[in-house]
Amino acid sequence: MKMEWTQQAVFEALKGVMDPEIGKDVVGMGWVTVNAIAENKIDVEVKTGNPAMHARQRMEEAVRFALERAFGDGCALEVQITPVKAVERTPETRKVLPGVENIIAVASGKGGVGKSTVAANLAVGLAQLGYKVGLCDADIYGPSVPTMFDVTDAKPVPIEMGGRTFIQPIEQYGVKVLSIGFFADPDQAIVWRGPMASRALGQLFTDTHWGELDFMIVDLPPGTGDIHLSLVKDVPLSGAVIVSTPQEVALADARKGVGMFRLESINVQVLGLIENMAYFVPPDMPDKRYDIFGRDGAKRLAESLDTPFLGEVPLLQSIREAGDAGRPAMLQGDSPAAAAFRAVLANLLQELGKKTD
Repeated sequence: MKMEWTQQAVFEALKGVMDPEIGKDVVGMGWVTVNAIAENKIDVEVKTGNPAMHARQRMEEAVRFALERAFGDGCALEVQITPVKAVERTPETRKVLPGVENIIAVASGKGGVGKSTVAANLAVGLAQLGYKVGLCDADIYGPSVPTMFDVTDAKPVPIEMGGRTFIQPIEQYGVKVLSIGFFADPDQAIVWRGPMASRALGQLFTDTHWGELDFMIVDLPPGTGDIHLSLVKDVPLSGAVIVSTPQEVALADARKGVGMFRLESINVQVLGLIENMAYFVPPDMPDKRYDIFGRDGAKRLAESLDTPFLGEVPLLQSIREAGDAGRPAMLQGDSPAAAAFRAVLANLLQELGKKTD
């Protein structure tokens, strides 16, 4: 017996369609929109938690099958599958890291622009504001977070929970830290093909007891590749931050980084651009400013891409020394370095609608 041609009938037909990423039916999550319905024609939009193209295709097949079973295979169907936007991805509607409210990726188009330094200082700054914070060093090939947090000799220990064994992150400066660097010889290069690196990254999230967190900062490797695709497939990011210097070479790659997150198959909100090593002021000549890598490059790029500009961080010796010593610059009280990172963090939190004090 075929159903009546009503919106409610469409909802009833789709109640059995489950989103594999979330494990719940799409109707119950409010992810079904009926755009139009008439006899022999249904126009429907259904959301999915997995932005990957193959996942969207499987969801479309499931939706079409359910509607044809309910209304007959002669009905004309317009089915649109759209990834859930970052702001709609909540801890209640995902399997991976369900205890984490906000997952922010810090990325860069190219190496050497200070991405890990920015990620480390954002994490410490959030902890200073009273948030519960985790930092996952997903830079598989060049993990530097253990050095920046002075935990290079730390060894995460296994813990038993619910019949499973999990990794316990290292805690330093109020931040839960985990890095592939903890599990590799620091003098040995990590030579992994894409699938191996992707599996290792997945374990940092799924086999680790992160607990309840307000923020997870993910330090990505530079560029665009397998690690980035694996991350957006497996981990529901709240958004991404792009770090660049003002130099044209870096800006060209930063543009590609923004474009990657905006791909229809990825669909991750770019929360803004950060300009690192923006300028240099000699300590003995505070009235002088040298724009070594150019001026306002990331700011102009943000404007051209209609992306928020989160601020600039100057080229300071103290930032480099703080990273090498394993004490991020945000721990330096009211220093110019800490002030610069706090200003950037305040803008980021404003984009997220979070408190800054």
